[in-house]
Amino acid sequence: MRGFGDLEAAIMDRLWSWQQPATVRELLADLNKDRDLAYTTVMTVLDNLHRKGWLTRDLDRRAYRYSPVSTRQAYSAELMREALDSSGDNATTLLRFVDAMTDAEAEAVRKALRKHRGSGRR
Repeated sequence: MRGFGDLEAAIMDRLWSWQQPATVRELLADLNKDRDLAYTTVMTVLDNLHRKGWLTRDLDRRAYRYSPVSTRQAYSAELMREALDSSGDNATTLLRFVDAMTDAEAEAVRKALRKHRGSGRR
C-alpha cells in the first residue's frame, strides 16, 4: 500500500468529508474551485481508485456515484501500520512516535487501549 497521489488525495478527502456518494461532475465542480481540471481527468482518477479497491460505484441514471470503501481513519491506520512494519524496529519506532505526542493525544491512546482491552480483544 502506498499513499495517494495529489489528485487522488483531494478526491478522497472530499468523499470522506461529504459522507455521501458523488458523481464525477459534483467532484469536478468542487475541485475546480482550487484548480483547473478536465472532466476526463477526474473520471480517470475515480476509475483508477475504483479499480484499486478504494471506491465503490453505483449507476444512478447515466452517471456513476462513487463512495469510499473505508474510512479516512482506516486508511490512516493502514499507512501507520505500513510505516511501522518498514521501520526495522517496531518498539523503538513506537517509542519515538509516543514521545512526539501531545499530552491530549497520549491520553486518548491510553483511553482507547483501556476500552480495547476491556472489549476482550487482544
